[in-house]
Amino acid sequence: MLTATVSQTSLATEIPIESAPCNATVESIVITEQLISDELTAVRNGEGYQPAWARANRKIFDSVIAKQTNGYGYSDLANIARNALIQYRDMYLRPDYYRAQNEAVYNTISDLIAEVQSGKDYSEALDEAYTRIYQSIDPSYKPNGEIGIDRICLDIPAADVVKFSRARKFLLEAIPQTE
Repeated sequence: MLTATVSQTSLATEIPIESAPCNATVESIVITEQLISDELTAVRNGEGYQPAWARANRKIFDSVIAKQTNGYGYSDLANIARNALIQYRDMYLRPDYYRAQNEAVYNTISDLIAEVQSGKDYSEALDEAYTRIYQSIDPSYKPNGEIGIDRICLDIPAADVVKFSRARKFLLEAIPQTE
C-alpha cells in the first residue's frame, strides 16, 4: 500500500522532509501529502498561507474524524502540514535568500554531509551543524551541555530558521538509503 501511495503523490508537490517534525514517520508524511498536495502546490505558486492552511486544516480534521489516517491524530498531521505550508510560503517570498543560505550552509557543513554519507550518526552531525551555524554568527558561542537548564538563560545567538532547515535538508539527504 505504501508503494502505491508514494507513486500517486510523485506528481504532486511533496512535503519537504526538513520541514517535518523530528517525530514524524514516513507514513504520516505520505498521508499528509496525500491530503494537502493541492494546498502545497497553491502556496508554492504564490497563494497566501492562511487560505491554504484553512483548507488543509479542514481536510486533515475531516480525515481524522472519518478514521482515514491509519491511526495518526490531528496534531501529528496538522504539524506536518503547517510546517510544510509555512516553509513553501517562505521559500516563495524569499527565493534569493534560500539560494544564498543553501550555498552558505552547504559550505559550512560539507564535511559533515560527507561523514553522514559514510555512516556518521545523523543526530550527532546535526548537533555539530547547529553549533557551527551559531558559531558563524558568534564565534565565541559554546553549546551548553547542562541537562535541564532553562533555554531562556542560555546565551544563544539569534539565527534565521532557514539556516537550520537547510542543514537538516542536507544531512537528511546524506543518510544512506537501504532498500
